[in-house]
Amino acid sequence: MDRRRGRAAGDGDGAMSSAPYPFSALVGQADLTLALLLNAVSPAVGGVLVRGEKGTAKSTAVRGLARLLPPVEVVEGCPFNCDPTAPDRDCPAGPHPVGAPGVRRPAPLVELPVGASTDRVAGSLDLERALAEGRRAFEPGLLAAAHRGILYVDEVNLLGDHLVDLLLDAAALGVNYVEREGVSVRHAARFLLVGTMNPEEGELRPQLLDRFGVTVEVRGNPEPTERVEVIRRRLAYEADPDDFAAAWAASDSALTERIVAARRLLPDVKLGDDLIERVAAVCAGFAVDGLRGDIVMAKASLALAAWDGRDAVELSDVRRAALLALPHRRRRGPMDELGLDEDLLDHILGSDPDPPEPGEPPQGGPDGGGNPDDAKDAGPEDPGSAGGQSPPPPAPRSGPNQGQGSEASSRSEGSGDGPAAGAPDPAGGADANERGNGAGGALQVAAPGATFTPIWLQLAGTGAGAWGRRSRAETDQGHPTSDRADRRDDATVAFAATIRAAAASTVARRSGPTPATASRPAGRPGPARRSPLLVVRSGDLRWQVREGREGNLVLFVVDASGSMAARRRMAATKGAVLSLLVDAYQRRDKVGLVSFRGRGAEVLLPPTSSIELAARRLASLPTGGRTPVDAGLARARALLAAEAIRDPRRRPLLVVITDGRANATSDLGRSATVSLDPVTAAMAEARALASTGVGAIVIDTEDAAVRLGLAGELAQALGGPCIALDALAAQPLVGLVRAVTGTTAGGIGSGAGRRRRRIA
Repeated sequence: MDRRRGRAAGDGDGAMSSAPYPFSALVGQADLTLALLLNAVSPAVGGVLVRGEKGTAKSTAVRGLARLLPPVEVVEGCPFNCDPTAPDRDCPAGPHPVGAPGVRRPAPLVELPVGASTDRVAGSLDLERALAEGRRAFEPGLLAAAHRGILYVDEVNLLGDHLVDLLLDAAALGVNYVEREGVSVRHAARFLLVGTMNPEEGELRPQLLDRFGVTVEVRGNPEPTERVEVIRRRLAYEADPDDFAAAWAASDSALTERIVAARRLLPDVKLGDDLIERVAAVCAGFAVDGLRGDIVMAKASLALAAWDGRDAVELSDVRRAALLALPHRRRRGPMDELGLDEDLLDHILGSDPDPPEPGEPPQGGPDGGGNPDDAKDAGPEDPGSAGGQSPPPPAPRSGPNQGQGSEASSRSEGSGDGPAAGAPDPAGGADANERGNGAGGALQVAAPGATFTPIWLQLAGTGAGAWGRRSRAETDQGHPTSDRADRRDDATVAFAATIRAAAASTVARRSGPTPATASRPAGRPGPARRSPLLVVRSGDLRWQVREGREGNLVLFVVDASGSMAARRRMAATKGAVLSLLVDAYQRRDKVGLVSFRGRGAEVLLPPTSSIELAARRLASLPTGGRTPVDAGLARARALLAAEAIRDPRRRPLLVVITDGRANATSDLGRSATVSLDPVTAAMAEARALASTGVGAIVIDTEDAAVRLGLAGELAQALGGPCIALDALAAQPLVGLVRAVTGTTAGGIGSGAGRRRRRIA
């Protein structure tokens, strides 16, 4: 099958077949199909981002849409899909005259792999022609193939930053510029950008998120009758794909005809000034950044009217367009969910004349009209309220006013039966309020405290993990630092080093006798032959070594015992972990969360790229019980060992948040041949972790008047630094970073016996 057409697949399973699953055979998913069809009618809407759980026909719908699009007329022989009626003046394969001979091709569907190189996407120098013919020829990339068609990115949230930057430039300009290795090329790259993603695997960069015109949230069909129909159609398709596609061919053809008719009608559709004012009022009321949301909403309204066969936009079109174009554009934190408050939307549009309920804050003007100023004061809804879903526990946002709500919660923690603040605890003994160990004591849930900008934690050495912004690494897209003779992954040719190697080998070959001269009789000179100045052979090729930054696996091991609640430390601890989670989101890390209390440890969140999920689990983490430090470290060691098999290139960073006051052992520790006291068991487990080479850091939460320094000893056993909880904020940033990575000996840690060394 032509690569441009992509692969045929079922409900996201990627199964190959002779015929893709028909678009009209999809069951449910009305928002998804509408968003795709609107972009087929008007590519100016700007593309579709499809967010949803696994197995919801995201990929199936995109590939089915490509077969609905009318064929495109392209200049014959042009790999850049130039239009014969308006060819690109700067086409590298041109110039093409207006009215050049053309051929009709299916609308291209180009799939961009997550692991593609820059050269594969943007295009590059044709190395074979450059070496063989001495010509600088351009080899088109995926952006050229997608011109006037669909560029589809599955798992778009997993794209490396280098590819995201390319897409941002091409989507904004409609032109792809290539300036590298002596090649200077520009060509048109206007395409419909469609991305699919599972939010549990991480969020999308805000800059790329804003480039998608509309966003759709898809979920599995809740109705049993619809699920039954999905199963029936899927089984029929797998039994005979061609026969199934033929049965739905008429329905797909009808959709294609409707798309063509809507495209003809679109230029004549009118959007009245009153509705333009409603569009602006809605965007202002939901605090949408910039003006792209207003423009996309207006274009989507026009496309909706054309799709319905009307020559004028109605208020219902504006409402539907807002639900598609604004959820991902409203101002929110990195851990807030997408969503739009439909009640507020109706109030701004003036379609909800009822006044707010008593005690409810006003959401608009007193007359129920969509006054932009009043709507702006109203603000968007709480995260997660869209779609009738229950909102998750609120995740705090960074700011000077944070932490006020957690103060009362902290007072509630301290009002239990724990000792007064400042009272010393016996070494290894249990705090008084650790009676809440699951055996009759009540557990407490602390609201997260204030968030802040944390210090920059990074691993020592040079890794080779996924693209990110934390630790040093050898990457495909970093800055060139050296070269090597063996090629790895998608390395590019180091031309200067290759020429030097070729020159040296050419000189060596010339200095030795050639086979012809060695067999020639003495005294008989042969005909004069000119040797080439430079011969490049495969053994002369040198490949660039580039250095950049990688994303790491940051595994948080959080002490959730009663001693954390006794002195109001859990609220501050949750705020600190949330701060580190935001930092991990910005540095493209994966995160995991393990908590320990009572007699064991629990994996609250396996390693994932979804920082939002980690924030939810942390916010609902209960506190109480004894402190089995060894259980938390043992669970972390097992989790990291499994993850090393699954993702061996991503280096782990273990962040242990505890006061170190171990007063209980895990079940394994108690069943050992030689019974260990809690502190000794914790240190033994820490040394076992250190022996695996895991980089670790301990954040000390101890704040008693008499400090035991057990967290510092734990850090020493782990082979990493110890930092006091209140020193985690970046004040000042540079000094703390140097101290953490071992280049200075600044006193930022706490506890006894700590070592200043790089996290390794």
